[in-house]
Amino acid sequence: MSQLKFNEVQVGDTLPPLALEPVNRTTLALFAGASNDHNAIHIDIDFARKAGMPDVFAHGMLSMAWLGRLLTLWVDQRQLRQFAVRFVGITQLGHRITCTGRVVEKFEADGEKRVKLELQTTNQYGEPRVVGDAVVALQ
Repeated sequence: MSQLKFNEVQVGDTLPPLALEPVNRTTLALFAGASNDHNAIHIDIDFARKAGMPDVFAHGMLSMAWLGRLLTLWVDQRQLRQFAVRFVGITQLGHRITCTGRVVEKFEADGEKRVKLELQTTNQYGEPRVVGDAVVALQ
């Protein structure tokens, strides 16, 4: 990862997209173990169906983790100043998620040069699943 410079980044610039493999049961089980989030709606098809869902679906925080990976592929995690998301759709089994980001603002705060990013995950149909924003410090 190269060190990005504040004066080289412009409003409208996009982060390199992060395209992921289709969501599968193994991914959900591994994330449940890693995060200690064993909510049955994400790992037990019978429970999910009793709750009115056709099948299990991805943890919201898994999608946030993917956006975190998008960010840390762009800058070192120590440069992250703010990161927030809103869940706007369910990520179903088989969805092919792509994470994207775009610079929307450049500013200075607390003696640092920073950029604000808009982030989102979309499925293969172009439907947003998670939207958010982040602020990172640049030199």
